[in-house]
Formats: sequence, C-alpha cells, structure tokens
Amino acid sequence: MKQAQFTLDVQTAPSGFTNITPAIGRCVQNSGIQTGLLTVFVRHTSAGLTIQENADPDVLTDLKNFFDRVAPRDNSLYTHTFEGADDMPAHIRTVLTDVSVNIPVANGKPVLGVWQAVYLCEHRDQPHIRHVVLHLIGE
Repeated sequence: MKQAQFTLDVQTAPSGFTNITPAIGRCVQNSGIQTGLLTVFVRHTSAGLTIQENADPDVLTDLKNFFDRVAPRDNSLYTHTFEGADDMPAHIRTVLTDVSVNIPVANGKPVLGVWQAVYLCEHRDQPHIRHVVLHLIGE
C-alpha cells in the first residue's frame, strides 16, 4: 500500500466556484497510485468543496443564488458578526458544501462522471488563497 499527500494553494474568486479538477488530476498522476482512494480536504471554515456539473455554467449560477437565499448577508440574523456581514453566511454555506470529498482512483486518474468536476467554493466576498490537502492511498 502506498500513500501520497499534496497541498494545493488555490486563488479563489469572490463568492464563486473554482474548478480544481485539473490540478487534482495532475497530483494523482504524479503520485504513481493507479488504484485507490483520494480524499480532498479544504483547510478553512468559510470555504467548501463540492462535486458538481461542469458542462452548464448556469448550474453554478443557480447554486450561488440558492446560497444567497438560504444564508443571506444580513447581520441582524446572526450572533457571530465580528468578521463582517459575509462571515457567518460563509460558515453556513460551508456546512452545506462540506470540507472534504472522497473520490475513487482507477487507472491513475480520479474516477469522476463525464459531467462532474471538483469545485472549491469561496463563500466570502473577497478572494482568498485557500489551502486544499489531497491524500491518496492505494497501489
């Protein structure tokens, strides 16, 4: 059994989705692992991960609009307001998107559907550099 670990430093767009699938694929290829399991983990509480459609950008637009409705930037709704109007909504959105995803690896590549991509979800209103840890285990 072999293990490999990589860290991606990802520059995000404000309140948006960054497709990190190509970078993940390069790391898996560089690991030499042909069959196994990949865990992708974002080390932040106001950014998340999701596997979502990569064909129609309207899907990401609709997701952003949904997040705006379900977790509005309105400090009157929250107790935790010290870090600004976008902070507590970002924490709620992270709960909805999660901080890790697991992806099988086969033939030296992440096993994703034709229309799937892994997105880093920036839930704050300013761009950030987010740190994503990839951990692979397999043969």
